[in-house]
Amino acid sequence: MISPLDSAIIREAAARALGEDRGPADITTLACVKPEIQAAARIFAKEPCVLAGLPVAEQVFREQDAGLVLIPKTEDGTLLKVGDTVLEIQGSAASILTAERSALNFIQQLSGVATNTRRFVDAVAGTKAQILDTRKTVPGLRALQKYAVRCGGGTNHRFGLYDRFLIKDNHLALTGTGNALAQAIQSARALDPEAVLEVEVDRLEQIPEILSLGVDLLLLDNMSLEEMRACVALIAERVHTEASGNMTLERVAEVAKTGVDFISVGALTHSVQAIDFSLEMI
Repeated sequence: MISPLDSAIIREAAARALGEDRGPADITTLACVKPEIQAAARIFAKEPCVLAGLPVAEQVFREQDAGLVLIPKTEDGTLLKVGDTVLEIQGSAASILTAERSALNFIQQLSGVATNTRRFVDAVAGTKAQILDTRKTVPGLRALQKYAVRCGGGTNHRFGLYDRFLIKDNHLALTGTGNALAQAIQSARALDPEAVLEVEVDRLEQIPEILSLGVDLLLLDNMSLEEMRACVALIAERVHTEASGNMTLERVAEVAKTGVDFISVGALTHSVQAIDFSLEMI
């Protein structure tokens, strides 16, 4: 089951998007469509995809007009074919037209994330590797994009700087201590003993010392396949491993075969190609 979005996040996103698009008034619809006209419409897929964002699109229509009747025809995470209907809307024609673009934007963008994620998940099928997202998200839309990753079968990495330690080389360079790594890990454990503590490595030689300091996870950063295999063998499942850097769809299957537990892919969210959906009156 897909972990759902918080209802407050849905409401805020829908209100912000509709307010941005509509402004004080939809002047074209005001000029062309009489307020008493009733209509029915459907939103449908124009290319194969994994659906994401339907609850947000529904909320856009509710935000515009609480009197609209919304009939969802499927659910997020579903694999769609061309022509599949995802939502039917009945009620004020003017309200449907005003909310159309904002609703479609959410479904198109989030379905793009979900569909891209599914491609990566399918590429590593048969291995133990899980596909992770990153913090490389559209500002203000992280919760929505990470939800779309879940719709595509991916796994969320940390949501922000507050829920997991990830100690990188720049952190160590600024600690100002003789044993920078040990000091950083000690400080992290003191600050939040329960949070996952992950440390970035880029050389095999770093691993024995880091393992001796009691970390939870090692991030293998921008390594070759050979280097990753050597690191996985040395770690020998004492901690989990995450591969990161230059993770393309063409390369990810070979990375998974090195034995890493997780593969983080920034392209899931930072390079989204929107899926083509349309709204038509019926």
